[in-house]
Amino acid sequence: MGIEHALIPEQGLVTAGDCVIGADSHTCTYGAVGAFATGVGSTDLAAAMATGETWLRVPESVKFIFKGQRQPWVGGKDLILYAIGRISVSGALYQAMEFTGDAIRALPMADRLTMCNMAIEAGAKNGIIEPDEITRAYLDGRAQHAGQFFTSDADAEYVGVHEFDCANIEPQVAFPYLPENARPISEVGEVRIDQAVIGSCTNGRLEDLRAAARVLRGRKVHPEVRLIVIPATQQVYRDALREGLIAVFLEAEAAVSTPTCGPCLGGHMGVLAEGERAIATTNRNFVGRMGHPQSEVYLSSPAIAAASAALGRIGSPAELGVEPPVETSSP
Repeated sequence: MGIEHALIPEQGLVTAGDCVIGADSHTCTYGAVGAFATGVGSTDLAAAMATGETWLRVPESVKFIFKGQRQPWVGGKDLILYAIGRISVSGALYQAMEFTGDAIRALPMADRLTMCNMAIEAGAKNGIIEPDEITRAYLDGRAQHAGQFFTSDADAEYVGVHEFDCANIEPQVAFPYLPENARPISEVGEVRIDQAVIGSCTNGRLEDLRAAARVLRGRKVHPEVRLIVIPATQQVYRDALREGLIAVFLEAEAAVSTPTCGPCLGGHMGVLAEGERAIATTNRNFVGRMGHPQSEVYLSSPAIAAASAALGRIGSPAELGVEPPVETSSP
C-alpha cells in the first residue's frame, strides 16, 4: 500500500495530540500534525504492544524559528537541511525540535512532514510543529479519531533557540557522507551524477512529484543518468496518474516504480555500484547507504533532483529556465 511514514498520516491513523512510537527512526514524521512521535527499538515496541505502556524520558526542547519569505524553489527539505547544517547531526540529541515562525506557518503540510521526518538526522527525539488551520484542513475528513491541538506555553523554556531568515536560505544539497554537509546550490560546483532518485518517506508525496514534473515537463533525462521516481503510496501513484505526472516522467525517460523504500536503504531498485554517484530526495547519505561503500549520495529536494537528472550534474531548475510554482499555504 505504501511507505509507512507517508501512509500513516495519509490515512489519518495519527492525529494532533497523539503519542506515537514506531520501530523505525523516521516515526518522528508525524510531528508535522502536532503529535509526539518517536522511534524505538523492536523490543520496546513489542513490550508496548503487549502491555499498552512504554517509558520515555521527557525531552528538552529546542526552538527553530524560520522567518521571512522563502526563496524560489526552497521548501521543507531545504529548510531542514539548512538547520542540520547549522547544528550538526548530533546537535539536538534526545531533544524535541520545535519548528515555528511565519515561514513555517505558511508551509504546506507536505513540507512540514518532510521537516519533521528528518529531525532524527540531527539526533532529535522528535520533531514537532504546532497544529494550526493548515493542520486542521489536512486532518479534516482524514483523521480516524479525535485529536487535541496542543500549543507551547508562552513561558516555555528551551535549551536553545535558533533563528533563521529564509531570505538567506537557497536550495540546499547535502554532500556525502552526512546530512550536515549542506551547501547552497550556488556553491555546489561541477558534480556529475549517475542516478537521481525522487521518492522515499521524506519526499515521495504528490506535491513532491508535482514539483519534479514541473521541472521535467518537455525535457529528457540526461543520457548518462538513470532517473527513478517512486510514489510513496498507492494513493499518491493513483493521483499522479490522474494528474498526468506519471506521463511526464515516462516521456522524460524516467523509470517509475511502485511504492517502496527501495534504494533509500540500499535494498533494491537503484542500488549504487562502486564509484557511482546519486542525488536523492531521501533522508540519509551515510557511507554505503544506497549500495557500495565507495558510492556517493547527495541529498536534495525533488526540484533540485529533477533538474540534476536533466542536466547530468547537480543543478537547479533556474538553470533550465523553469519558473517556480506560485506558493500557497494549502494543506
